[in-house]
Amino acid sequence: MKTILVVDDEPRTREGIRKSLEAWAAGRYKIITAESGVEALKWLEANAASLLITDIRMPEMGGLDLVERVKAMEHPPVVIIISGHPEFDYAQKALQFGVLEYLLKPLDKTKLVQAVELALKREENIHRVERMERLVDPKLMETVRQGKPYGAQVHEAIQFLDNHLHEPVSMRDIADHLHMNASYFSVLFKEQTGLTFSEYLTRRRVQRAKELLSGTRQTIAEISDQVGYQTAKYFVKVFRSIEGMSPGQYRKSIAHSEETIQ
Repeated sequence: MKTILVVDDEPRTREGIRKSLEAWAAGRYKIITAESGVEALKWLEANAASLLITDIRMPEMGGLDLVERVKAMEHPPVVIIISGHPEFDYAQKALQFGVLEYLLKPLDKTKLVQAVELALKREENIHRVERMERLVDPKLMETVRQGKPYGAQVHEAIQFLDNHLHEPVSMRDIADHLHMNASYFSVLFKEQTGLTFSEYLTRRRVQRAKELLSGTRQTIAEISDQVGYQTAKYFVKVFRSIEGMSPGQYRKSIAHSEETIQ
């Protein structure tokens, strides 16, 4: 269950927000409160929150100081600032810290709920992007970011590979498919992608394996077969050389991130 942390040194405001959000959430979210920035920071150091709603003026540690500290965390929550004063400087600094919304007291319940719904959608999008970044191979992405479009032959070769990752495809197989000399194809592929054919194929297979590890419950042996390796033992060796961990460890790390980021 996702958590929303409400921070305000005024008991009436703090409890008012909590009750309003609990009525709106109807058990879908856990609403936690803290009466100071110091208490909130201590809680966040040991727990995860999807959304932080904090007053801007509080003793000991103000809302902006809290946000600045929280932003340095590995998975910071999305932030909504509330204030009894429409100070331009505060609002400007809040935006610089990436604060999603700046709400003025007295709080309108409808606007509060709208801001919370928007913030939680933002958090989901951030989570989705982080998850996709963990799936994508940076070197494969770099071949796309170079900005140079692939020639027709290399483009066709990549499409052929994607459709035959489950088979023991060789560079000669691709060259024959394209009716090209294997040596010429090798040079052309490296020139346009920045990777040798062998490295590209290995990284593409590992990336596909990561997608299957995170999105299915198939066994390591089944995934090994689907990405073109004849033995699971060799697949594990190749996967570890690219990712620095075994397929099983990768799957556990993905499952853990699903539990903790949210």
